[in-house]
Amino acid sequence: MFWYDGKLTKEDTISLNITDPGLIYGATVFTTLRVYQNSLDHPLTQWEAHCRRLQHSLKTFNWNLPHWPRVRQGAEALIASYPVLRITIFPDGREWITGRFLPENLAQSQQQGIQGWVAHDVLFQRTLASHKTGNYLGAFLALQTAKSLGYREAILVNHQGNWLETSTGNLWGWKAEKWWTPPLETSILPGIGRSQLLYWLTDQNISVEQTLWTPNFVESLKVIAYSNSVLEIIPFSSIDAGEKRFEFNPFHLALKQLFSYYHQL
Repeated sequence: MFWYDGKLTKEDTISLNITDPGLIYGATVFTTLRVYQNSLDHPLTQWEAHCRRLQHSLKTFNWNLPHWPRVRQGAEALIASYPVLRITIFPDGREWITGRFLPENLAQSQQQGIQGWVAHDVLFQRTLASHKTGNYLGAFLALQTAKSLGYREAILVNHQGNWLETSTGNLWGWKAEKWWTPPLETSILPGIGRSQLLYWLTDQNISVEQTLWTPNFVESLKVIAYSNSVLEIIPFSSIDAGEKRFEFNPFHLALKQLFSYYHQL
């Protein structure tokens, strides 16, 4: 079941014109959100923030804006069946909304952590990194490679070897009683969860800073986790960086500070 161009379709197949740039070039922008308590207006759903990010990309690309009330109508039609929505907008303003379920092992991953792998090859670098476009091949390949090697998530790096983000989220590290995350200037996706956590941590008087994640800096971190709008916070229990392997305590007390944002409401 999905919503496309103003209509709810109870099938799993979509019909697109063979000349559609979204099909040929991946010329779409999208966002993925988790709907809390079946409400687009719940503070943790961050509906308006997701729409603003879509609109920013559409205006940057000089594409047509969708009919926003219809986008919301489509989302409302799906939230009774799915807790996670992916909203895709085509260059001409058409909307396509699909739903999915939360991973069955989400609670286990949050509690016990996962194993990560650093994707050093330039093959895995994202294009137009500050926008969430349909051309997601670099991150997709990184994640598929990580999984083929037995890892759950991939960490993307730049030409200097600095850590940027994961294939599906934003990085967080902890040391010296402070949280650290890479800055947007390093060409990373401006995650909705990232921005909300930055604001909330500051509001709670919890120290947080944006800085470059050089290899030397990474070695000094005591905790590493990643965030996204669907999975919330996922800590790493270990990360394979090629020549080095990092081990972390996924039960570290500092992680409660990040999780607290999602448990406040």
